[in-house]
Formats: sequence, structure tokens, C-alpha cells
Amino acid sequence: MTKLTKLVKRFLSEPSELRFSEVYSLLNAFGYQEIRSSGSHHIFRNAQGQNLVVPKTGGKMVKRTYIKQIVYFLELEKWYAEHQDET
Repeated sequence: MTKLTKLVKRFLSEPSELRFSEVYSLLNAFGYQEIRSSGSHHIFRNAQGQNLVVPKTGGKMVKRTYIKQIVYFLELEKWYAEHQDET
């Protein structure tokens, strides 16, 4: 199982919070670049021009509701089903 597959599995487990560094790593792996940061809100954009806003709390954590939005927006359940057998 690759690092990315493990990270996606962690997102799918719906934890109450994740570290912003984990969210940042996942979004980068899926082709998103951080284009702007204003206070606690970070804006990511992919090559197709789709934006994703990720607020963080306490300077380093992302809440479950935003994790769920990322899972839905990136279709991580589908991606995981296709990649879980990789070693």
C-alpha cells in the first residue's frame, strides 16, 4: 500500500480532525496547488481552474466537515476502490 493510498484511507475513516499538512499533501498529490492564504483560509486550485477553500483551526487542524467535502469533491471513495490493491 502506497503512502497516498494510506492517506486516502485515513481521509475515508472520517476522523474528527486532520493535520493541515496531511490535507496539503493529499491535495498536492491530486494536482492542486495552493494559490492563496488569508488568515486561516487556504485556497487551492487545480489545472482545470477548480478552487477548493480549506479553513484550518488552531493554526494546524482541519475539521471533519471540510474533510468530508474533500472526500466528496475528489471522489476519494472511487479512487480508493481502484487503488487499494496496489503494493
